[in-house]
Amino acid sequence: MQNKTGKVYLIGAGPGDPGLITVKGKECIQSADVVVYDYLASKTLLNYARSDAQIIYVGKKGGDHTLTQDKINDLIVEKAKNGLTVARLKGGDPFIFGRGGEEAEELLDAGCSFEIVPGVTSAIAAPAYAGIPLTHRRFTSSVSIITGHEDPTKKDSNLNWEILAQMEGTLVFLMGVKNLGNIATKLVENGKDAETPVALVRWGTTTKQRSVTGTLSNIVDVVEKAKIKSPSIIIVGGVVTLKDTLKWFEDRPLFGKKIIVTRAREQASDLVKLLTDSGAECIECPTIKVVDPDDKKPLDDAISNLETYEWLIFTSVNGVKYFFDRLFENGLDVRALGNLKTATIGPATSQKLLDYGIKSDVIPKTYRAEAVVEAFENIDVKGKKILLPRALEARSVLPEELTKMGAELDDVASYQTVTVHENKDLLLSELESGNVDMVTFTSSSTVKNFKGMIPEERFDELINGLKVASIGPITSDTARDLNFEIATEAEAFTIPGLTDAILKFYS
Repeated sequence: MQNKTGKVYLIGAGPGDPGLITVKGKECIQSADVVVYDYLASKTLLNYARSDAQIIYVGKKGGDHTLTQDKINDLIVEKAKNGLTVARLKGGDPFIFGRGGEEAEELLDAGCSFEIVPGVTSAIAAPAYAGIPLTHRRFTSSVSIITGHEDPTKKDSNLNWEILAQMEGTLVFLMGVKNLGNIATKLVENGKDAETPVALVRWGTTTKQRSVTGTLSNIVDVVEKAKIKSPSIIIVGGVVTLKDTLKWFEDRPLFGKKIIVTRAREQASDLVKLLTDSGAECIECPTIKVVDPDDKKPLDDAISNLETYEWLIFTSVNGVKYFFDRLFENGLDVRALGNLKTATIGPATSQKLLDYGIKSDVIPKTYRAEAVVEAFENIDVKGKKILLPRALEARSVLPEELTKMGAELDDVASYQTVTVHENKDLLLSELESGNVDMVTFTSSSTVKNFKGMIPEERFDELINGLKVASIGPITSDTARDLNFEIATEAEAFTIPGLTDAILKFYS
């Protein structure tokens, strides 16, 4: 909805880790009509935007400017004057070398309302993620944040190199990689000890983070050898020596691993979070999407006759969700299930059912359809009506076995999976780079559709060296049938179980 006056929120998007966005920053993104974001603002934050919000990229990097600063100013003023709420996402903090002050002045001159939402600056966050405290009792009680973008050789430099060199505190230079040689030279020329420790942190707080250390006398050679480029920050001072002791981020078990997640986008967040928390860089390439079945009548008919059933069996979280969606659409609620006993496959399915206030009567020991059959061996189901709402394309084992036991089974589709290829170009690009370490498969359909995204004549070439992590034996069998080699398989057929298998593989 448009506001009559419009308003711009100048938001610090943080240093790169999307988890470092402030609560207020997130709320502003969620309510905005327009989101204008920078190169260093994590694209993950765009997931908080409304589905109808306009998303505009205005990134600037290494002289490649999508829009000049003047054009960006004009853009946010125009949107605000049109009565829109604008979330202006700026990497780090908008008032620390983010030109937020300039944008605020432009808004003020144009009579537009604005608010500043501070963010976590990379000057603080990147050293912390590299294990470098900017202040420490044994070393220093002060820190200075300095632009490294200014050419220190220019005649009218605003930086007093003599004072900077004599300071006992930690020096943090932002945007200074290209000027690293000049920075080191100026500090030494003005009295800084050439053996003063120096660190550079590239892409701090992200899964692409890399850090190196040296001294003012050799840091240029260290950085050239390690091929450290922008965006990086430079830390100068004795606190750098604590890095090897306090480093934590780059020591995580999956750090540096690039893993493709093929799960449906709306369900991928749990797996992505677990892998990312362990240090992996996740590439989301959903191969399936979960949707309603084309024909909802069989499920609606079953729901209208719930009183005739004695058992309700759920085989997945999706089965639970889509069943209750239709139940509610039909004007009913959980009281309609009061006469039914329930069985669920897997703890996630049981928990999803419990979220609706129903505790499962039967929870098989393992997470396969065959285990449900075993669980019902001591339960008399002969002549009993059982409702099985599940995927349209689900395996036939469960209904066949329960029917053999004498049950009257209604196997109805509560949802279906459809193929999506929205990130096909990204997938092929990543595979061509040869930098992908692993792909995860969470169902047979993800395997089939993943293979369908790869040109048949290039299949062997593009998956050469690609490791496969499978959620369970059925998915693994499908993968092997399609010429994938399984590197690791989950013992517990759940997302945490799959994550554990990946961690064990790389340990």
